[in-house]
Amino acid sequence: MSLAGEKRLLKLNELKELRYDAYENSRLYKERTKYNRHISNKSFKVGDKVMLFNSRLRLFPGKLKSKWSGPFTISRTTPYGSFELEAEGNKFMVNGHRLMLYHSNDQVGMIESMRLDPPDPKPLS
Repeated sequence: MSLAGEKRLLKLNELKELRYDAYENSRLYKERTKYNRHISNKSFKVGDKVMLFNSRLRLFPGKLKSKWSGPFTISRTTPYGSFELEAEGNKFMVNGHRLMLYHSNDQVGMIESMRLDPPDPKPLS
């Protein structure tokens, strides 16, 4: 009876060690694969023009319909990543992850083009 008790105690200790190893492995895995590291911090200033991601588009799907609406102007920022947008006198708060910087036509520079004509054939001599 005492031998069976010792074996059972050894098995319980072995099970505790396996649980501890599994806990350590999952902690290390979570540390390596933190998703916050892959999320880029977007920095917008007051007065920037931004586009807003329309997450409700799924209700009214359109094959060629854009998922971005705007442009909106940022009127206020908060330290926690939310922004107050203004459009046509209406103001509302949104999360910064739903915003993208708006590039208007006046911000696009000149495009240089180069014409590539075939070379003149040289007469064979």
